Amino acid sequence: MIAILGTGLLGSGFTRAFRKRGETVHVWNRTLARAKSLEADGARVFDSAADAVRDVRRIHLLLADDAAVDSVLDAAQPVTGTWVFDHSTTSTAGVRERTTRFRAAGITYLHAPVFMGPQNAAESTGLMLISGDRPTVEQAKPMLAPMTGKLVDLGERVDAAAAFKLMGNLFVMALTAGCADMLALAKAMNVPAAEAATLFEHFNPGTTVGARIKRMTEKQFAQPSWELSMARKDARLMQAEADAAQIALTLLPALAARMDALISEGYGNRDWTVIAKDFV
Repeated sequence: MIAILGTGLLGSGFTRAFRKRGETVHVWNRTLARAKSLEADGARVFDSAADAVRDVRRIHLLLADDAAVDSVLDAAQPVTGTWVFDHSTTSTAGVRERTTRFRAAGITYLHAPVFMGPQNAAESTGLMLISGDRPTVEQAKPMLAPMTGKLVDLGERVDAAAAFKLMGNLFVMALTAGCADMLALAKAMNVPAAEAATLFEHFNPGTTVGARIKRMTEKQFAQPSWELSMARKDARLMQAEADAAQIALTLLPALAARMDALISEGYGNRDWTVIAKDFV
């Protein structure tokens, strides 16, 4: 038997996927109505987390944050021998603390965050991350692999999966904010949003991510493909267009400030990826 604690969009998707594979699934959610909807899929709904985890071998958590994870696990009180798979996005410190605390109680806690949407969870596609001591991870893989399209093992560091999940989410946030800034700039220049979006029918910046991060991590700043001073000039033109239309940009002002600081330090003729020099 499997318990799902947290039946939001991802938890509901995982529940339905487990049921399709013939698993007996206990579900609990702080808002009971969300869990109740899964009765139609054959899940057993419980009023309390403690009742939901009784007699189960595996618990899967899909909760909001560290505080929610700790609160629900305190209420559930899993017993010795139970596996606790935490798919929540949490802090690295929280993962380290819980791993140590539950190990002392004979409970295996493994953080396994995901890059998935609800459809991925329901269809067992998308990406799941794991990390931790080798015997634990090897035992966990057969249980987790059917839940995902790709299971990525990040090594022995117990909080590596948490770290990589946060890094990935930051990149997605920055990418989305960049799109928002682009649309703001388009509006400032009287380009309709739908028309601005057609840029990506011809221009795919995603293909350059690997090369850019490689240049950064290997500190290949001396042979520029785009000098920092020229990138700053373009940023100045963008900001001027936005200012003229009295439209605020989100990312560009902070990036421009970083560029100005490095140019003042003498890096103007280096590749603009030098903005990462203090972190590699």
